[in-house]
Amino acid sequence: MSCDYFIDSHCHLHDEEFFAPHVRDELVERALSNNVKKMILIGTDYEDSFYARDFAISRDEKRETLFWSYGVHPDGIKKERKEPDFHIEKPIAIGEVGLDYHYLDEVDNPEFVVFEQKKLFEEMIALAEKYDLPMIFHVREAFDDFFEIIDKHPNIRGVVHSFTDNKKNLKKSLERGFYIGVNGLATYSTLPLPPLDKILLETDAPFLAPSAHRGEQNESAYIPEIAEWLAGKINLPVEEVMKKTTENCFELFRFDSVEK
Repeated sequence: MSCDYFIDSHCHLHDEEFFAPHVRDELVERALSNNVKKMILIGTDYEDSFYARDFAISRDEKRETLFWSYGVHPDGIKKERKEPDFHIEKPIAIGEVGLDYHYLDEVDNPEFVVFEQKKLFEEMIALAEKYDLPMIFHVREAFDDFFEIIDKHPNIRGVVHSFTDNKKNLKKSLERGFYIGVNGLATYSTLPLPPLDKILLETDAPFLAPSAHRGEQNESAYIPEIAEWLAGKINLPVEEVMKKTTENCFELFRFDSVEK
């Protein structure tokens, strides 16, 4: 395992809603030229997940650079759901999945939304257990329910993507062995930081660009800028941040076990 490059553990470069076909190819090449050698394309619903798979396969048949995850985002509770077919290739993870209560005040029946999100989350956990895959969690303003559900599944491993909560819930996440996704949002906020041995670097591209590009479309090529910010914040060489966060990604996602 080489650790002399960066990994973007969470991006949506395959998403045609934001990126035209020729732009997607340019984004991958730009990331590679900035020493971001692996990228995980994150699924947000059934169709999007398999689109991420097909994009990865079409541009990286040997599966050395582009990987994909299968998941239904909590805002997908009204979308059609069916058992995913992984006969072509198993995803690297189940995600992004979880709970998001941020918009409950804007819906007519918040109790129903909470019920359906919990039901969906349990379905995604069952998939992770069935295929022995790590999970990529999306949790916003819902940590109490998140911990209540996840504590029923002690063997689940995963990463809390784009953590935006308090020190108490960060500590609880770490106590459960989860990694924490750190992205451009951290570069202009006062979010609590986990220890380096629990950090995965991510962009969430096209969202959450780091401070130097705030307001612009994010991309995987900006991972080194996030790493440089983090290195300054914790007073370590950027090379050490690169090495450790890459090791963390290998530990969680087990890239070498992907069926090619």
